[in-house]
Amino acid sequence: MHSKKLYILLIFTILLCFGAQVIAAPDHYVWSDSSGLLETVSDTETDLKLESGSAILIEQSTGSVLYDHNSHEKFRPASVTKVMSLLLIMEAIDGGELKLSDKVTCSKNAASMGGSQIWLEENETMTVEEMLKAICMNSANDCVYAMAEHLAGSEEEFVTRMNNKAKSLGMYDTTFKNCHGLDEDGHLTSSYDIALMSRELLINHPSITKYTSLYMDSLRNGETRPCKYK
Repeated sequence: MHSKKLYILLIFTILLCFGAQVIAAPDHYVWSDSSGLLETVSDTETDLKLESGSAILIEQSTGSVLYDHNSHEKFRPASVTKVMSLLLIMEAIDGGELKLSDKVTCSKNAASMGGSQIWLEENETMTVEEMLKAICMNSANDCVYAMAEHLAGSEEEFVTRMNNKAKSLGMYDTTFKNCHGLDEDGHLTSSYDIALMSRELLINHPSITKYTSLYMDSLRNGETRPCKYK
């Protein structure tokens, strides 16, 4: 059993990076490898009694739904929004439009974001790789906003790209209003759609796990910066 690979938890792993509570383990576990399903181990068939309003568990390589609980119910995604932002960033990197060493400059708007951030200052620059670390490890609103402006010229255009990508993936429960996830009227998605975009990110851009799996790192050569509430 230990030699077999369990893929069903990979989507769960990336969502944990953003504090999402949209996935729950089922009462059975399906082991699989590249050739298909191998073995199912079932516990007693009981209601999971979830406290969450919605949940889904999918198998990464096939997209098969292993558990579903109101998965098309629409909720505010908060910082899970950044999964789509990261998907577009990684597409740009893997497509040659963007390099990890490219410098990104923080605008006045990015510096004033609030919420979870690394306190970028206006005109401060960081590399794309440093921005990725801050987004994946600290859910940095200022960094994802700066990246959106860098890639698309404005956050508004970047959000348009987010919604276009969502439609292309079949994310019909989703409307993005911003790139970071701070609450905004109409900014909604479902656990089903989150699973779709997370699977797309992991399958087609697996190098993202270099950043989502980091336990500890530093920026600005280890310089500390006091929080400044705006």
